[in-house]
Amino acid sequence: MINIRKIVKKLIPKTLFKQIEPFGHLIESVIMNIIYGFPSHKMHIIGVTGTNGKTTTTFLIQKMLHEAGFRVGMLSTVAYGAGDDIKNQIKHMTTTESSILQSRLRDFYKQGVEWVVVETSSHALAQYRVWGLRYEIAVMTNVTNDHLDYHVTFDNYLEAKRRLFKITARFGRKFGVANADDPNAEKFLATTPRSISYGIGKGDLQATNVKLATDHSTYTAVDGDEKYNIRINIPGDFNVSNSLAAIAVGRELGLNKKQIETGIAALKNVEGRMNAIDEGQKFKVIIDFASTPDAFERFFESVRPLVKGKLIAVFGSAGRRDESKRAVQGEIAGRYSDEVVLTEEDDRDVDGNEILAQIASGASQAGKVADKDMFLVLDRAEAIKFALGRAKHADDTVVILGKGHEKTLERATETLEWSDTEVTKSALRAMKR
Repeated sequence: MINIRKIVKKLIPKTLFKQIEPFGHLIESVIMNIIYGFPSHKMHIIGVTGTNGKTTTTFLIQKMLHEAGFRVGMLSTVAYGAGDDIKNQIKHMTTTESSILQSRLRDFYKQGVEWVVVETSSHALAQYRVWGLRYEIAVMTNVTNDHLDYHVTFDNYLEAKRRLFKITARFGRKFGVANADDPNAEKFLATTPRSISYGIGKGDLQATNVKLATDHSTYTAVDGDEKYNIRINIPGDFNVSNSLAAIAVGRELGLNKKQIETGIAALKNVEGRMNAIDEGQKFKVIIDFASTPDAFERFFESVRPLVKGKLIAVFGSAGRRDESKRAVQGEIAGRYSDEVVLTEEDDRDVDGNEILAQIASGASQAGKVADKDMFLVLDRAEAIKFALGRAKHADDTVVILGKGHEKTLERATETLEWSDTEVTKSALRAMKR
């Protein structure tokens, strides 16, 4: 399919093109909607946005609705597809460019899909890549500082997210779902004619009696006299919150108690989200996509109480992305972890050693000392191998963060095929020889 935006870029000088953006994306979106026949107008669209938790929430909603008999598709950072036919998403994008987005929506319609859950990024909203989508239900998981390299200010970022709710206020059910634990929740809830809040101890729909384990969580979801006994197989209290959002959507669509409970429990995992790796080693290994300060704080708050031995964290920070978060992530990981191993994470054309130095400055503030409990290993495969070798006891845990499900590793001169999961499994098998 022709990429209209690339054609426009070729025809218009770069400096002028920057001035007319995001309208280059808008032009492309309008044309692609026309080419593919405005497929979203023939289906019901649920949008999920937020800084963290979008992917897991999208998976939970899709799985729950599918188990309840809905003909439902999904477009997410990790995967796309309908029903049980879910394919890996290769691109490092939450919401793809309009040509791919509209093509997949058209394919869903041809397959008889009636509902689609679309993970929707702030970039896609700000750049009009989702122009033409008639969202009927909007979900906000949380909003914290991220992507300020693009949005410049937090207010711009917040308003980009809120645009999803403004679109939703115009179509179908006009229903909003927002996380009451987020200080900006009311701004979202007030945007749609009907809305519901959720939270752990806050909001209309609340999680009570929460019990966390290393491989799942259980809790009771309560709204007035209605109660749901929930088991979610993806650990972490932040995933308790994500599942509440899914429950809110299920209730809006008329699912009964059993359908909601079994639907949430039916999702066994989401690739790159709190994935436990077991190759017979005596210690625990977890892979997660956490790559923002808020995601780090949530991740470590959930994991640290469950680790009785040494907690070793492996992570980096992407090049050509928000530099301000690097030291913050280093400080957070340094505060919660016993040891940190700093490494590459899509350095692109940025000096990887410079990135590591920025992260290390934050870890040092948390008391970490180079070559004692803070190690800089630029090559990611070597860093993972090194960290695994530092775990000596059954109570130790190694966490590998930042890449999660992604299938490539971007360097200045090359893009490698990559999988944190496969690299970790290979290293663990080698240790047993």
